[in-house]
Amino acid sequence: MSEILDLTSDLIRRPSVTPDDKGCQSLLAKRLARAGLAIERLRYGEVDNLWATHGRGGPVLVFLGHTDVVPPGPLEKWTSPPFEPTVRNGRLYGRGAADMKSGVAAMTLALEVFVREHPQHEGTIALLVTSDEEGPTNLDGVRRVAEEFRCRGQPIDWCVVGEPSSAEKFGDVMRVGRRGSLSARLVVRGVQGHVAYPDKVRNPIHLAAPALAELAATKWDDGNDEFPPTSMQISNVHAGTGALNVVPGELGVDFNFRFCTESTADSLRERVEAILRRHGLDFDIAWDLSGEPFLTRDGALRAAASAAAHEICGIEPEANTGGGTSDGRFIAPLGAEVVELGPVNASIHKIDEHVALDELEKLPGLYLAVAKRLLAS
Repeated sequence: MSEILDLTSDLIRRPSVTPDDKGCQSLLAKRLARAGLAIERLRYGEVDNLWATHGRGGPVLVFLGHTDVVPPGPLEKWTSPPFEPTVRNGRLYGRGAADMKSGVAAMTLALEVFVREHPQHEGTIALLVTSDEEGPTNLDGVRRVAEEFRCRGQPIDWCVVGEPSSAEKFGDVMRVGRRGSLSARLVVRGVQGHVAYPDKVRNPIHLAAPALAELAATKWDDGNDEFPPTSMQISNVHAGTGALNVVPGELGVDFNFRFCTESTADSLRERVEAILRRHGLDFDIAWDLSGEPFLTRDGALRAAASAAAHEICGIEPEANTGGGTSDGRFIAPLGAEVVELGPVNASIHKIDEHVALDELEKLPGLYLAVAKRLLAS
């Protein structure tokens, strides 16, 4: 086994479903400590965070990843057990193979090589890893670490997120920004009663339907050169007592905005609530801002990452802002340039998740090439 295959497999064997790290970070910390990096463990609640650094002062380059994975789903549907790394047909299979234990392993190996070859490098090189990226709120992961860094005055100039950014071929896509994410839980109140007496009930489903239709049809903005238009999607609708002859007293609706820099969280909240009031609804709404949109424009990090992809992958990556969210949204507000660069994402969160072995072997070299371009003295 190669070193990257060995380390990735060791991580996959640990069933680290959010927020349980299952010893992944201890494994990484031991390796990085032997390589000469300073290790700090930041545990908040049930979440483990690892901060490993080498060097001093600026500029500061951080490689960012997560050791947690999503649940495997029905075990019987996997061709091989999800937490038993298996190689077949030129691929490594297992939960987290692509998202993102291969990336974490590769960043770890890249840092080991870099500090060995460049012990007197410029500035600071670091690895930040959390066990709370895949969770629903991410309260005690990188979000909490970023708050700690803000209090300390810990600067970050550049951040490379090892998420699986590639679409068809390794290195073909580099994320240079992400849309913001704003979620809402809406409760519309009516009056419960018998379906045979419509004059004595207020059906919250009927009352809310026109407002929901208007929300779904609204054009929130036109997007811009860097981002597609803001989108709104209803994800869950809850109502009813289970009886066919009872009008429910409440309707619950969950929905989410993925918004670009043409809109703000405040403007979206105001517009939604204005629509709900205009339809005369009796409602409560709870909002959760998971992250603001961010964009890394042309600069040192984008240039270094693009050149590294060309060197290692033989391809010029497309710079875009597609996809969902990542922990980069918590680092960007610290003033950092942020890019996401990693393996192909076609199998992430799926049954039989995998990473191609040829991609895996190149991955440490990709991150090492970025580091050399930015910090090698």
